[in-house]
Amino acid sequence: MSENEADAETEAEAAEESEQTQSGIQEGDFVRIDYNVRTVSDDRVVDTTRKDVAEEAGIDDDEYDFSPRIIVVGEGHVFPGVDDALIGSEVGDEGTVEIDAEDGFGEYDQEEVRTVSSSKLDEENRRPGSQVQIDGEQGYVERVIGGRARVDFNHPLAGEDLEYEYEIVDVVDDDEEKAAGLLGMYLQMEPDLRIETETVEEEVTVEDEDGEETTETEEVEQRTLYIEATQQMQMNQQWMFQKSQVAQELMDRLDLDRVVVEEVFDGSGGGMMGGMGGMMGGMGGAEELEEELEDIEGDLEDADVDAEEIVDELDEE
Repeated sequence: MSENEADAETEAEAAEESEQTQSGIQEGDFVRIDYNVRTVSDDRVVDTTRKDVAEEAGIDDDEYDFSPRIIVVGEGHVFPGVDDALIGSEVGDEGTVEIDAEDGFGEYDQEEVRTVSSSKLDEENRRPGSQVQIDGEQGYVERVIGGRARVDFNHPLAGEDLEYEYEIVDVVDDDEEKAAGLLGMYLQMEPDLRIETETVEEEVTVEDEDGEETTETEEVEQRTLYIEATQQMQMNQQWMFQKSQVAQELMDRLDLDRVVVEEVFDGSGGGMMGGMGGMMGGMGGAEELEEELEDIEGDLEDADVDAEEIVDELDEE
């Protein structure tokens, strides 16, 4: 084979590989995946979206939603090796990716095991195995001796090589599903939400033929994401500290103009207004309240009370 023929063959292979890469799932696509993550050393399940796998592994979390997760490919929502494997794949594809500790949760660092004063721990956490937060760092108590505690600030999976088994369930095209999926990643819950396209009036500055600027009002379409903020969501620390960042990401990815978070009160109790509402409801409304006041006034008018007589009796005492 001549040199020119070899170059032509190489170019053809590169073109074919590029074509394959451009087909299928690409960076920025929203996909729903099922996955299991296990440690290579002892085949221990450390994360999964499948309830049957969780039950078999003894993972008991009633509040955890075991269902496929929505991620954005190429945006660091999964390990880099998994992102690479997803690009070019199709719905229904399955695979397993080996994740080295360095690319997972990092190598184990002995210097991250430190001795601190046990006064920094709540009394109920002064025992081995307790998860604690000290000066903004998460750690696990190894032992407590006297007034000192040995705390490991490494991630629990530091130093572990992992095996990531996945299946691509589908590609998500619906914007409301995409929004729910992104919020689910941040909050570990998916609140009720909706996207509405509304026509609003906006003031714009225009120039006339003479170059003079004037302000005009025109109607434009505006896409707004409405999120129903439950009490559980409002207490979520991830949401409290990152809601501006999350809202901006939602707007950027879904081409939204606004994100509106709605507080919903269902009247099920609590609070002064809820208590007052219950009291007013018991009184039967404005008409019944007026009738009761009239009855009270009538009773007072009918009462045989001599004010001077009462004063005289008090003086005698």
